[in-house]
Amino acid sequence: MGAVLPRYQPAAPEGEKQAFTVSPGNVDLWLIRSPEGGDNAVLDTSELDEAERRRANAFVRAADALLYATAHVALRRLLAAYTGIAPRHVQFLREPCPGCGAAHGRPALKEPVFPFHFSLSHSGGIALVGVAPVPIGVDTEQLASQETVNECSQALHPAERDELAEAADPKGLFGQIWTRKEAFLKGIGTGLSRDLSEDYLGADIERHPPGWSVIDVPCGRAHCAAAAVRGPAPERVSLQRVPGQWLGSRGIESHPAPGVPFAPMLACGVGRTADRA
Repeated sequence: MGAVLPRYQPAAPEGEKQAFTVSPGNVDLWLIRSPEGGDNAVLDTSELDEAERRRANAFVRAADALLYATAHVALRRLLAAYTGIAPRHVQFLREPCPGCGAAHGRPALKEPVFPFHFSLSHSGGIALVGVAPVPIGVDTEQLASQETVNECSQALHPAERDELAEAADPKGLFGQIWTRKEAFLKGIGTGLSRDLSEDYLGADIERHPPGWSVIDVPCGRAHCAAAAVRGPAPERVSLQRVPGQWLGSRGIESHPAPGVPFAPMLACGVGRTADRA
Protein backbone atom coordinates (compact mmCIF):
# COMPACT_ATOMS: atom_id res chain seq x y z
CA MET A 1 0.00 0.00 0.00
CA GLY A 2 1.25 3.47 -0.76
CA ALA A 3 4.93 3.98 -1.45
CA VAL A 4 7.42 1.14 -1.40
CA LEU A 5 10.32 1.21 1.05
CA PRO A 6 12.32 4.42 0.56
CA ARG A 7 15.84 4.60 -0.78
CA TYR A 8 18.16 5.47 2.08
CA GLN A 9 20.70 8.19 1.37
CA PRO A 10 23.93 8.54 3.37
CA ALA A 11 24.13 11.05 6.20
CA ALA A 12 25.94 14.35 5.85
CA PRO A 13 29.62 14.42 6.80
CA GLU A 14 30.38 14.57 10.52
CA GLY A 15 29.92 17.99 12.07
CA GLU A 16 28.11 19.41 9.04
CA LYS A 17 25.01 21.39 9.92
CA GLN A 18 21.66 20.69 8.35
CA ALA A 19 20.87 23.03 5.45
CA PHE A 20 17.42 24.49 6.14
CA THR A 21 16.23 25.25 2.64
CA VAL A 22 12.97 24.86 0.75
CA SER A 23 13.19 23.89 -2.89
CA PRO A 24 10.82 22.56 -5.56
CA GLY A 25 10.21 18.83 -5.40
CA ASN A 26 11.49 18.47 -1.82
CA VAL A 27 9.57 17.85 1.40
CA ASP A 28 11.20 17.97 4.84
CA LEU A 29 9.62 16.06 7.72
CA TRP A 30 10.84 16.46 11.30
CA LEU A 31 10.06 13.96 14.06
CA ILE A 32 10.09 15.24 17.65
CA ARG A 33 9.78 13.14 20.79
CA SER A 34 8.54 14.49 24.09
CA PRO A 35 11.45 14.84 26.55
CA GLU A 36 11.97 12.04 29.05
CA GLY A 37 13.99 11.96 32.24
CA GLY A 38 16.86 14.43 32.16
CA ASP A 39 15.78 15.85 28.79
CA ASN A 40 12.71 17.37 30.45
CA ALA A 41 14.88 19.83 32.36
CA VAL A 42 16.49 21.24 29.21
CA LEU A 43 13.27 22.17 27.38
CA ASP A 44 13.42 25.95 26.89
CA THR A 45 9.91 27.43 26.65
CA SER A 46 11.01 31.07 26.82
CA GLU A 47 10.24 31.60 23.10
CA LEU A 48 6.56 30.57 23.32
CA ASP A 49 3.98 33.35 23.15
CA GLU A 50 1.16 33.98 25.63
CA ALA A 51 -1.41 32.01 23.64
CA GLU A 52 0.87 28.95 23.53
CA ARG A 53 1.53 29.21 27.28
CA ARG A 54 -2.19 29.40 28.04
CA ARG A 55 -2.88 26.41 25.82
CA ALA A 56 -0.11 24.36 27.45
CA ASN A 57 -1.41 25.23 30.93
CA ALA A 58 -4.94 24.22 29.95
CA PHE A 59 -4.08 20.54 29.48
CA VAL A 60 -5.22 18.29 32.32
CA ARG A 61 -2.47 15.71 31.84
CA ALA A 62 1.10 16.88 32.42
CA ALA A 63 2.32 14.62 29.59
CA ASP A 64 -0.01 16.34 27.10
CA ALA A 65 1.13 19.78 28.25
CA LEU A 66 4.78 18.76 27.88
CA LEU A 67 4.23 17.36 24.39
CA TYR A 68 2.38 20.50 23.28
CA ALA A 69 5.17 22.75 24.60
CA THR A 70 7.85 20.54 23.06
CA ALA A 71 6.13 20.53 19.68
CA HIS A 72 5.77 24.32 19.63
CA VAL A 73 9.34 24.97 20.77
CA ALA A 74 10.52 22.69 17.97
CA LEU A 75 8.19 24.32 15.44
CA ARG A 76 9.39 27.83 16.29
CA ARG A 77 13.04 26.85 16.09
CA LEU A 78 12.59 24.97 12.83
CA LEU A 79 10.72 27.88 11.25
CA ALA A 80 13.41 30.24 12.50
CA ALA A 81 16.11 28.09 10.90
CA TYR A 82 14.27 28.11 7.56
CA THR A 83 13.23 31.77 7.49
CA GLY A 84 15.83 33.66 9.53
CA ILE A 85 13.13 35.04 11.85
CA ALA A 86 14.08 34.75 15.53
CA PRO A 87 12.03 31.97 17.21
CA ARG A 88 10.36 34.31 19.70
CA HIS A 89 9.41 36.67 16.86
CA VAL A 90 7.71 34.01 14.73
CA GLN A 91 4.03 34.99 14.50
CA PHE A 92 1.24 32.81 13.19
CA LEU A 93 -2.09 33.33 11.49
CA ARG A 94 -4.78 31.12 10.01
CA GLU A 95 -5.60 31.31 6.33
CA PRO A 96 -9.27 31.58 5.30
CA CYS A 97 -11.15 28.30 5.46
CA PRO A 98 -12.02 27.18 1.91
CA GLY A 99 -15.44 26.13 3.14
CA CYS A 100 -16.71 29.18 5.03
CA GLY A 101 -14.02 31.83 4.61
CA ALA A 102 -13.40 32.22 8.35
CA ALA A 103 -9.84 32.44 9.66
CA HIS A 104 -9.42 28.83 10.74
CA GLY A 105 -7.75 27.32 7.68
CA ARG A 106 -4.12 26.31 7.23
CA PRO A 107 -1.57 27.83 9.63
CA ALA A 108 0.80 30.34 8.06
CA LEU A 109 3.37 32.97 9.02
CA LYS A 110 2.19 36.54 9.57
CA GLU A 111 5.38 37.66 7.89
CA PRO A 112 4.98 35.88 4.53
CA VAL A 113 7.84 33.83 3.13
CA PHE A 114 7.29 32.41 -0.34
CA PRO A 115 7.18 29.66 -1.33
CA PHE A 116 6.96 28.25 2.19
CA HIS A 117 4.32 26.08 3.87
CA PHE A 118 4.34 24.06 7.08
CA SER A 119 2.15 21.81 9.21
CA LEU A 120 2.33 20.41 12.76
CA SER A 121 0.77 17.39 14.45
CA HIS A 122 1.34 15.79 17.86
CA SER A 123 -0.05 12.72 19.60
CA GLY A 124 1.01 10.19 22.20
CA GLY A 125 4.48 11.49 22.96
CA ILE A 126 5.61 12.40 19.44
CA ALA A 127 5.17 15.35 17.11
CA LEU A 128 5.69 15.77 13.38
CA VAL A 129 6.48 18.97 11.47
CA GLY A 130 6.30 19.17 7.69
CA VAL A 131 7.90 21.90 5.56
CA ALA A 132 7.42 22.22 1.80
CA PRO A 133 7.28 24.78 -1.05
CA VAL A 134 3.62 23.83 -1.61
CA PRO A 135 0.65 23.47 0.76
CA ILE A 136 1.22 20.55 3.12
CA GLY A 137 -0.61 18.78 5.92
CA VAL A 138 0.82 16.25 8.36
CA ASP A 139 -0.78 14.00 10.95
CA THR A 140 0.48 11.53 13.52
CA GLU A 141 -1.63 9.36 15.80
CA GLN A 142 -1.11 6.64 18.37
CA LEU A 143 -2.49 3.31 17.23
CA ALA A 144 -6.13 3.22 18.23
CA SER A 145 -7.86 0.54 20.25
CA GLN A 146 -10.13 -1.90 18.44
CA GLU A 147 -13.10 -0.21 20.11
CA THR A 148 -12.05 3.15 18.63
CA VAL A 149 -11.51 1.56 15.22
CA ASN A 150 -15.00 0.04 15.30
CA GLU A 151 -16.60 3.33 16.30
CA CYS A 152 -14.67 5.83 14.16
CA SER A 153 -14.47 3.71 11.01
CA GLN A 154 -18.22 4.21 10.53
CA ALA A 155 -17.48 7.81 9.50
CA LEU A 156 -15.02 6.81 6.75
CA HIS A 157 -15.51 6.45 2.99
CA PRO A 158 -17.49 3.27 2.14
CA ALA A 159 -14.53 1.78 0.22
CA GLU A 160 -12.24 2.43 3.19
CA ARG A 161 -14.71 0.63 5.46
CA ASP A 162 -14.71 -2.33 3.07
CA GLU A 163 -10.90 -2.50 3.19
CA LEU A 164 -10.93 -2.39 6.99
CA ALA A 165 -13.47 -5.22 7.13
CA GLU A 166 -11.08 -7.44 5.16
CA ALA A 167 -7.82 -6.32 6.81
CA ALA A 168 -5.59 -8.74 8.71
CA ASP A 169 -4.41 -5.78 10.84
CA PRO A 170 -7.40 -3.44 11.11
CA LYS A 171 -5.80 -1.21 13.78
CA GLY A 172 -2.72 -0.59 11.64
CA LEU A 173 -4.77 0.00 8.48
CA PHE A 174 -7.17 2.31 10.32
CA GLY A 175 -4.22 4.35 11.59
CA GLN A 176 -2.82 4.60 8.08
CA ILE A 177 -6.12 5.68 6.53
CA TRP A 178 -6.93 8.10 9.35
CA THR A 179 -3.57 9.88 9.30
CA ARG A 180 -3.66 10.12 5.51
CA LYS A 181 -7.14 11.62 5.73
CA GLU A 182 -6.29 14.12 8.47
CA ALA A 183 -3.09 15.14 6.67
CA PHE A 184 -5.07 15.76 3.47
CA LEU A 185 -7.82 17.70 5.28
CA LYS A 186 -5.21 19.85 7.04
CA GLY A 187 -3.50 20.37 3.70
CA ILE A 188 -6.63 21.70 2.01
CA GLY A 189 -7.39 23.82 5.08
CA THR A 190 -10.74 22.41 6.21
CA GLY A 191 -9.61 20.03 8.94
CA LEU A 192 -12.23 17.69 10.33
CA SER A 193 -15.05 20.09 9.46
CA ARG A 194 -15.18 18.26 6.10
CA ASP A 195 -17.19 15.04 5.96
CA LEU A 196 -14.76 12.14 6.52
CA SER A 197 -16.67 9.97 4.03
CA GLU A 198 -16.22 12.43 1.17
CA ASP A 199 -12.60 11.59 0.25
CA TYR A 200 -11.08 8.17 -0.35
CA LEU A 201 -7.53 7.61 0.95
CA GLY A 202 -7.31 3.83 1.03
CA ALA A 203 -5.17 1.32 -0.85
CA ASP A 204 -5.97 2.39 -4.42
CA ILE A 205 -3.74 5.43 -5.00
CA GLU A 206 -5.45 6.17 -8.31
CA ARG A 207 -8.64 6.98 -6.40
CA HIS A 208 -7.01 9.46 -4.01
CA PRO A 209 -8.11 13.11 -4.24
CA PRO A 210 -6.83 14.63 -7.49
CA GLY A 211 -4.09 17.20 -7.28
CA TRP A 212 -2.64 15.85 -4.02
CA SER A 213 0.03 13.29 -3.11
CA VAL A 214 0.01 11.35 0.15
CA ILE A 215 3.12 9.98 1.86
CA ASP A 216 3.12 7.33 4.61
CA VAL A 217 5.65 8.32 7.28
CA PRO A 218 7.44 5.65 9.39
CA CYS A 219 7.48 6.67 13.05
CA GLY A 220 7.59 3.47 15.12
CA ARG A 221 5.27 0.60 15.94
CA ALA A 222 3.04 2.54 18.33
CA HIS A 223 2.12 5.35 15.91
CA CYS A 224 1.03 6.00 12.36
CA ALA A 225 1.81 9.17 10.43
CA ALA A 226 1.27 10.67 7.00
CA ALA A 227 1.90 13.81 4.99
CA ALA A 228 -0.13 15.23 2.12
CA VAL A 229 1.28 17.74 -0.36
CA ARG A 230 -0.41 19.60 -3.18
CA GLY A 231 0.73 18.58 -6.64
CA PRO A 232 2.66 15.57 -7.95
CA ALA A 233 4.60 13.25 -5.67
CA PRO A 234 7.73 15.03 -4.44
CA GLU A 235 11.05 13.93 -5.87
CA ARG A 236 12.59 13.66 -2.42
CA VAL A 237 11.23 13.31 1.10
CA SER A 238 13.60 13.72 4.03
CA LEU A 239 12.59 12.49 7.49
CA GLN A 240 14.85 13.66 10.30
CA ARG A 241 14.77 13.50 14.07
CA VAL A 242 15.06 16.68 16.13
CA PRO A 243 17.57 15.94 18.92
CA GLY A 244 16.42 16.63 22.48
CA GLN A 245 19.42 18.90 23.12
CA TRP A 246 18.28 21.14 20.25
CA LEU A 247 15.25 22.20 22.30
CA GLY A 248 17.30 23.55 25.21
CA SER A 249 18.67 27.01 25.89
CA ARG A 250 21.55 26.63 23.42
CA GLY A 251 19.15 25.79 20.62
CA ILE A 252 20.45 24.77 17.23
CA GLU A 253 24.06 25.40 18.22
CA SER A 254 23.87 22.46 20.64
CA HIS A 255 23.68 20.02 17.73
CA PRO A 256 25.42 18.70 15.76
CA ALA A 257 28.47 18.17 17.93
CA PRO A 258 31.76 16.87 16.57
CA GLY A 259 31.32 13.22 15.75
CA VAL A 260 27.52 13.41 15.98
CA PRO A 261 26.22 14.42 12.54
CA PHE A 262 22.78 16.01 12.24
CA ALA A 263 21.78 13.13 10.01
CA PRO A 264 18.56 12.20 8.27
CA MET A 265 16.71 9.18 9.67
CA LEU A 266 15.91 8.46 6.06
CA ALA A 267 15.70 10.26 2.79
CA CYS A 268 13.69 8.89 -0.06
CA GLY A 269 12.68 9.60 -3.60
CA VAL A 270 8.97 8.87 -3.79
CA GLY A 271 8.16 10.32 -7.16
CA ARG A 272 9.07 7.11 -8.96
CA THR A 273 8.38 4.60 -6.21
CA ALA A 274 4.63 4.86 -5.86
CA ASP A 275 3.06 1.43 -6.09
CA ARG A 276 -0.44 0.13 -5.84
CA ALA A 277 -1.31 -2.57 -3.33
